[in-house]
Amino acid sequence: MEFSAQQIAVLLGGKLVGDENRKVSDVAPLETAHEGQLSFLCEEKYLPLLETTNASVVLITDAFRDAAETQPRRSTLIFVENARGAMGQLLQLAAKAMNPVRLGIEQPAYISEGVEVPEDAYIGAFAYIGKNVRLGKGVQIYPNCYIGDNVKVGDNTILYAGVKVYYNCEIGKDCILHAGVVIGGDGFGFEPDANGVNQKIPQIGNVVIEDDVEIGANTTVDRAMMGSTRIKRNAKIDNLVQVAHNVQVGESTFLCAQVGIAGSTIIGSHCILAGQVGVNGHIEITDNCIFGAQTGIAAPVRKAGTYQGSPAMDALAWRKSTIGFKQLPDLIKQVNQLAREK
Repeated sequence: MEFSAQQIAVLLGGKLVGDENRKVSDVAPLETAHEGQLSFLCEEKYLPLLETTNASVVLITDAFRDAAETQPRRSTLIFVENARGAMGQLLQLAAKAMNPVRLGIEQPAYISEGVEVPEDAYIGAFAYIGKNVRLGKGVQIYPNCYIGDNVKVGDNTILYAGVKVYYNCEIGKDCILHAGVVIGGDGFGFEPDANGVNQKIPQIGNVVIEDDVEIGANTTVDRAMMGSTRIKRNAKIDNLVQVAHNVQVGESTFLCAQVGIAGSTIIGSHCILAGQVGVNGHIEITDNCIFGAQTGIAAPVRKAGTYQGSPAMDALAWRKSTIGFKQLPDLIKQVNQLAREK
């Protein structure tokens, strides 16, 4: 599909500077864009790229308007409040066009007797729908999904190919679960008996995924031993994340790739756990915390802030400590030299 700069500016409510008739039919980064493509600029350090980019139209965050208008350029500019957010809005429209909502039941698929499939739902080939499953309006169940007995899936939720949802789990409305996600596998619960043989502790709880949650490919969320493992509203979880039994993840919290959270830990709302963060079990983390990549969280975190290192500490203190750590070999030499001189 092709759009003019004017049409895009009207859609986004932006201010247009340049040729309103420039046409775009694709998107690309500033560095590689060519004629007929749309790009965006949301950081001041990229302003010099306006002089070299071949993008026909560029969305720019309004805060950089003065500098951008004086920059040599070939592109038509559209100034918006948040260029990245505006691009996201356009990409949502493009995504819907590229992967439209599907309807109907493909064959072969197994749907247990008595399960009601809404008229606007989609069930892909080789999907399995267990007993007493409740499917909301507009659900999209892609091929090779497994939905166990007594599962609830809310309105407009998408389960991409190969998602597995074990029995008794609940998934809210407007959720997206990407390929290979496993919801409700057993929590890692074992207890040695008198002979030292590890005995399995049955995990009879479930997982509750609240509304507007997105979970990345091959992420696992374990069922609770008792009660529920819970992912709260608007949380966003990346690929390859492990959430153990009885964990609670707060509203609007981000868990980035390869985060691992041990059992019965509570993560607050509006937190960010960057890549490969590891979290000890049975601790609580307050709201509005940010943890840098590979942080090890061994103890409760009761104060909002930015943390780094293992064990986790204030990020500024950690940065100072890393400088000192790099200097340790020289300091050791100096100490040994002083000791020899005594």
